[in-house]
Amino acid sequence: MTALSRAIATIDIGTNTTLLLVARPGEGGAEPEVLDQQAEITRLGRGIGKDGKLGAEGIALTLEALRRYAAIAARHGATIAAIGTEALRRAPNADEFLAPAEKILGGPVEVIAGDREAALTFRSVAASFPVEVASGRVAMVDIGGGSTEVIVSERGQVRFRHSFPVGSVRLHERHIHHDPATPDEMGAIAREVATTLGDAARELGRAPLDLLVGVAGTVTSLAAMSMDLSTYDPVRVHGSRLGDAALDAQIARLAGATQVQREKMAGLDPRRADVILAGALLLKEIVRMAAVPEVRVSDRGIRWGLWYEKAAHNR
Repeated sequence: MTALSRAIATIDIGTNTTLLLVARPGEGGAEPEVLDQQAEITRLGRGIGKDGKLGAEGIALTLEALRRYAAIAARHGATIAAIGTEALRRAPNADEFLAPAEKILGGPVEVIAGDREAALTFRSVAASFPVEVASGRVAMVDIGGGSTEVIVSERGQVRFRHSFPVGSVRLHERHIHHDPATPDEMGAIAREVATTLGDAARELGRAPLDLLVGVAGTVTSLAAMSMDLSTYDPVRVHGSRLGDAALDAQIARLAGATQVQREKMAGLDPRRADVILAGALLLKEIVRMAAVPEVRVSDRGIRWGLWYEKAAHNR
């Protein structure tokens, strides 16, 4: 098997989720052949909104997911590339996870800076929506558990990119203390987002946008909920449109529901039910800043950007 045709496994170790993509390059520049995809909510960064330390439970769950992912990659004969984001960037005890993770994967986890995370998001979105990115002014937002990346490009050239230290887990832990959340708690989230993302708001408002693309689990979950999907379908979710009214409707549903009720909502992974409202409020603020009528949904996050990077290196 040549390096060009060999499968590549990319792993994204985030604050809330641990994601796997195993794919083989398509022939003649065709779409990659996806061999496997996995998503586990492992909560490595539980507590990131407090002392920033990684908890023992999150470490154990994430390492167990990595063992399964390494076995899947081995079955496909895939090379592994793994990256870690906000939780590992800031955790004072990150080595308690990184050392055993390296043994499991057979190589180190690359803990990436926010700018590189944003660059990988751009690479993924540009591959998913090439015509729109090449021809217009496009904003991309990747909402994670601990951070949010905002990128703005014009005719395929990045003009603005920044990683902000707000995400669904961090906002939930910092502000939501009742079930259901109170209006004051939701207002506090909106205010923090507006303050923290001030630079992004100025860039988003500088000129009209042709497209706003939303990446990662908060956005894809809201899209799946809006479509009332009993089983998550990445083919239907990727490229779909989440209108402003539909987003408002989902926020209203979530805000009026208890944790138990949210866990039963179609389209929402029950393990995301506690932090989804904070993520939705964060997305709503960004939509307001962007002044757009809808969000184009991308199911392909930074693990895809990393995959494209590794495939290009092999070529």
